[in-house]
Amino acid sequence: MKKNSKDAIVQAAISLFQTSGYSGTSIRDIAKKAKVNPANISYYFHSKQGLLEYCFTSFFEQYLAIIEEAHLQLQEGAVKCLKQISKGILHYFSKNSSLASFVLREMSMDSQVAREIMSTYYAKEKFFLQEVFEVGMERKEFHLQSVSYAVIQLKALWVMPFINAPYLREVFYLFPNEYFFAEKYTEEIDQWIDKTLCCKEVVV
Repeated sequence: MKKNSKDAIVQAAISLFQTSGYSGTSIRDIAKKAKVNPANISYYFHSKQGLLEYCFTSFFEQYLAIIEEAHLQLQEGAVKCLKQISKGILHYFSKNSSLASFVLREMSMDSQVAREIMSTYYAKEKFFLQEVFEVGMERKEFHLQSVSYAVIQLKALWVMPFINAPYLREVFYLFPNEYFFAEKYTEEIDQWIDKTLCCKEVVV
């Protein structure tokens, strides 16, 4: 058994799930692409469903860790904290663009896995983002506004390029998997935060 066979299985699964869909991908397809014995998949993940859940859990654990780490900066300012969260998320999505595209697309569907993620990781995400907005409004860094709608708008900005990656590539010739894109798009979201959310433009 190859030492890195688990990683090879995960990468193969992500690629196939993204292009062929979860239902259209078989264990044998994954094993063939990963160049491993199908028994290895059972050994590591028990089943295709177990592999799917591993991909989701791995993705969201790292996603939430980025938010938690940036959230520690909240005492230094809500604007600075929110920008740091956005930067971390965008670079994470960009670096893991195939996985991000697949997971974000799957999260738009009403499935058991999506519901479980919403009741765990997204519930924690809501707690952190809600606190950032509430503290920002208390300190008059942000306009008084609906926290729920502000979070919805921010998240829409985060996910759009990755859930619609083919559209960006084919229409605008932008590549969400590139470092340059993540940097430039971070700047654009920073401007949105300054001009839309803030009481006045804050230099961070």
